[in-house]
Amino acid sequence: MSAPLRRKPPLPEPAAGRRSVADFVSTRRAGLGALLVLAGAIVAAGLLWRRLGEQVTWGEGGLLKPEMIELRGVSPWVKSDLKAEARRAASLDGGLPLADPELPNRIARAFDTHPWVRRVVGVELKHPPAAVVEVLCREPVAMVAVQGGLLAVDAEGVVLPSGDFTAEAAAEYPRIMGVGSSPQGPEGSPWGDAAVEEGAALAAVIGPEWRSLGLVECRPTTSGGARTWNLIGPEGRKIVFGSAPGRERAGEASAAAKVARLRKLADDKPTTDAVDLTTVSDAPRSIPTP
Repeated sequence: MSAPLRRKPPLPEPAAGRRSVADFVSTRRAGLGALLVLAGAIVAAGLLWRRLGEQVTWGEGGLLKPEMIELRGVSPWVKSDLKAEARRAASLDGGLPLADPELPNRIARAFDTHPWVRRVVGVELKHPPAAVVEVLCREPVAMVAVQGGLLAVDAEGVVLPSGDFTAEAAAEYPRIMGVGSSPQGPEGSPWGDAAVEEGAALAAVIGPEWRSLGLVECRPTTSGGARTWNLIGPEGRKIVFGSAPGRERAGEASAAAKVARLRKLADDKPTTDAVDLTTVSDAPRSIPTP
């Protein structure tokens, strides 16, 4: 008599967690593939947008046009169109590529080369496409008398665009006389003559006292082998200023002391006597005229 057949024990069922993951992968394989494809597409689109997004968003051609640039900081004495002149000189009329990583620097260089611009304070790019440029302008302090007219300079002796001044406007500034040289470079460059630098520094340090004293000119002269300066006012009034600011000789009053004395003189009755500011004293010394 044969032995009864033994039943094989049932196989253990997989753990619930394993079964659910396996079933999920098995039944949703197509869906997971679609998700992976979608994720890859998103990454690729992001990379493409980083390269082309600015051009697509900022308009046809991806260019920063001249009308998109706002200029700030232009001083009231600048009468010319600084923005138009700067962009023409730098050939920016056709626009600049917005995707150019050097765009702010290129804009700054375009304005930095203009003779009226002392320095570019900053360039800010905006969205929608625009740029804000802030500049610090040079300030005229005097006119240098040359053959045929006057040339404007700032406190450092840099030649300014004299075409921005009418004859009436130029007359409001003190004149530097006795300069025999011509500018060594174009507008926006230093004159290249120490006499112009000294005269410009003198005009700058005196400032508004030019008008209050009615002064019109500063003239160089030679004293003891060194250049000194005289201030000329109406009716032959003469004020001996002495050395230019920062070039005082031993025992000579400082530029600050001289200017303080000038302020006191502004309240006095004008005289034809020469006044010497070079002495170190509380009051200027009068020099009798011959």
